[in-house]
Amino acid sequence: MSTAAPSAPPLQWSLIVPVKVLARAKTRMSAAAGPHRRDLALALAADTVAAALRCPRVGDVIVVTDDPLPAAELAALGARIVPDEPDAGLNPALVYGAGRGRELSPNTGTGALSADLPALRPEELAHVLDAAALVPEAFVPDASGTGTTLYTARPGVPFSPAFGADSRTAHRARGARELLLPATDSVRRDVDTPEDLRAALALGAGPRTTTIASRLQSTAQG
Repeated sequence: MSTAAPSAPPLQWSLIVPVKVLARAKTRMSAAAGPHRRDLALALAADTVAAALRCPRVGDVIVVTDDPLPAAELAALGARIVPDEPDAGLNPALVYGAGRGRELSPNTGTGALSADLPALRPEELAHVLDAAALVPEAFVPDASGTGTTLYTARPGVPFSPAFGADSRTAHRARGARELLLPATDSVRRDVDTPEDLRAALALGAGPRTTTIASRLQSTAQG
């Protein structure tokens, strides 16, 4: 009979997803998306949230937004919605959402996840979160190599995201562990430009993004 102690279950996570008011979202896609820009921004967020909720390591997805349209649609997927009460920029919004998450689930890890990862695969996210569970703070750089798509802090560790210009360097400077794991491209592929969208579609974007992308192609050909 084995006397080995049972292994601890994997750490569970609350993920904070910031969603801009759609009128201000994805402005770099304005020329390519035209009248579909707001729909595209919502589709990106919905596919991201849906994939995160399917990840076995994710207990909660908390969306911080002041826009009632994504609030309603993302709540219908199973996300918790909180308003951006600080109204002081991205990082304060994330810290506020993280505080709400820790009130609800104090023993889970906390992560900030970009809202524009339409090709996100739950199993790849789980792989990254398991690696993040081994260190106090961690982050995943975006595919361009300058930004960040995921920042994490273990339970009891101060949640101090540094999103913004060159956030990869900022998170490194704060001592967060950079996670560059094989076969996790979907966690790094955010969408800010038409080239990013094409790359996400090549990886295999979610159904909402794929539908909107087909409309963009029809508009361009019309």
